[in-house]
Amino acid sequence: MSDRTDPLASVPYDGSDPAYADLYHQLPKDYPYGQRINDRQAPDAWKMHYFRRIKDLVDNYQPDLLYTDGDIFFEEYGLALVANLYNIDAKRHGGRCEAVYFSKLPSDCQVGTCVQDWERGVAAGIAENPWQTDSSVGDWHYNIDDRYKTPKYVIDLLVDIVSRNGNLLLNFPLPNSGELDYEELVILDEITKWMAVNGEGIYATRPWKTFGDGPVATAPPSSSGARFNETGRTDLTAEEVRFTTKGDTLYAFVMGWPDKKAFIGPLATTSTFSPPNIQNVELLGYQGKVEWRQDEQGLTVVMPEQKPCDYAITLKIV
Repeated sequence: MSDRTDPLASVPYDGSDPAYADLYHQLPKDYPYGQRINDRQAPDAWKMHYFRRIKDLVDNYQPDLLYTDGDIFFEEYGLALVANLYNIDAKRHGGRCEAVYFSKLPSDCQVGTCVQDWERGVAAGIAENPWQTDSSVGDWHYNIDDRYKTPKYVIDLLVDIVSRNGNLLLNFPLPNSGELDYEELVILDEITKWMAVNGEGIYATRPWKTFGDGPVATAPPSSSGARFNETGRTDLTAEEVRFTTKGDTLYAFVMGWPDKKAFIGPLATTSTFSPPNIQNVELLGYQGKVEWRQDEQGLTVVMPEQKPCDYAITLKIV
């Protein structure tokens, strides 16, 4: 394996140089030196090396989440690693497994072996099984010239994904100091402040009968949900609503600050989606009571003069 362009074109990487085998791994005698090979061509010795390194990581650190940026590698070796992850975790939790392995290969996930990961992707609707997308505030690795996502973009993405039965794994690339740069700290601080107010509608929730409403939510999907389809997203407005549930409570996220009133059509008394006889509506982060009305058109909530948070607001409905 080597660069294909630039000054180091055709110069093999250190990992394929026998002189560095003690740092990386031993090369098989028939290894095609200097050539790119598929990982499925790896000899059993490499697969065992991979197995031992990941097993050592799991045994010593007991991660709750294991993600190897691909599928379950190397047949029985990979399956044994996933089994070890789950067995170790179940032992820690009295027989209940709380750890999760994530795979990008749909067939890996069909029988509950693991959860599917869609890199930088969002499902078109509510996926039947829980899923995850891994994304980043910018590039995967630190780039001093990078332009980051805004806090608004990240929070919109988070709420949208959770409403569709998904989970967001968010990367913050680190410079060589090991500390977030100033712009990244601002993004993280904004997310933290928003979650302090609205996290109740995110953590330990499940999707509702529909993930959302609004021009974006009801537009025909451009795809059935795929990797790398987050490109081209625009900021969501107060016309967009996303839903989550927890027990008998419904959370409606209005994705921008409304002009005096928030309106939610799917909660009309005549809607097939609507929970019957709404008893109370609260605005998370606001200490007072809000005025609201449910009729055959929808649920209308009068907004206070001061918004409880920036970005999406959350109505708690019981």
